[in-house]
Amino acid sequence: MTRFTLAAVAALLLAAAPVVAGTTLTQVPVKTPGQTTAPVAGPTPGSDAWLRQRGESYRAAPEAQQDPAEVAETIRLNAEIAARNNAAERREVEGTAAWQAEDTRWRAEVARLETQRAQWEADTAAAEAARLRYERDRAAWAAEMAACERSGRVCLTTAPSTETKTPGYSPPR
Repeated sequence: MTRFTLAAVAALLLAAAPVVAGTTLTQVPVKTPGQTTAPVAGPTPGSDAWLRQRGESYRAAPEAQQDPAEVAETIRLNAEIAARNNAAERREVEGTAAWQAEDTRWRAEVARLETQRAQWEADTAAAEAARLRYERDRAAWAAEMAACERSGRVCLTTAPSTETKTPGYSPPR
């Protein structure tokens, strides 16, 4: 465990060395009581002098100093970038529209299937109720016939009808 920890620390130090070497430590002057610090002279951030000091310039050269070939190339590149941006925006709009159309189709299909499932469940419940009603009627008839036969009388009662009021249902045979 100790060897692994030491190896990990060494690897981290080796990996961090270039980063540490690239930074410089800034020395904060120690201020003694009664001593005032003079403001550092230099350009204010954001001024033209400040930007020039950093090698940045945001002003175009005068028209006479501009190279016509460079201006033409800049215009061509800007037009190419604008065309690519327009094409990307068009593809994004088309993609969004296609996704919305597919999402609408999918939601309609889900709604249709949910309706179909609800109808199937209602039909199944109705068929089960009809089956239970038939079995109840059949059991009552069988009990009545058994009672009639035990009494020794002639029984003329017919079996309950297999016709039900539920369409599409036929009792098991």
